This record gives sequence, structure tokens and C-alpha cells, in this order.
Amino acid sequence: MPKPKMPHPAHDEHLCYLQNLGYIESNLEDYKKLVKNPKYVCKNCGRAAAEEKNLCNPEKL
Repeated sequence: MPKPKMPHPAHDEHLCYLQNLGYIESNLEDYKKLVKNPKYVCKNCGRAAAEEKNLCNPEKL
């Protein structure tokens, strides 16, 4: 099966992509580390993350 085309560079590190893969269900403790003490919010989906690299369109909180 071919690898899905990413909409932009590093999308495979973003919370929206990880959620679509079922990452939360299989790696909840790792996911918690990504969202603990959020400093950024995604202007596209509203998810919050500790680091801007984990969001598609981050804005500092």
C-alpha cells in the first residue's frame, strides 16, 4: 500500500494526523506527553499541544 500524501511537511507529527491513525488508543501515555501543559492551539482544528511542531497551524496561547 502506498504511503499517503501529506498535505504539508512534517504533517506526520501533527496531532490531527496521529488521531486519524488511532494513535491515542494505542499510545495514550505518549499522546498525553504531547498535550500536557499546552502552549499552542491549532487554528485549524482547535487541538492544543505543548510544542508548535505538533500542530498544523499553531498559535501561541
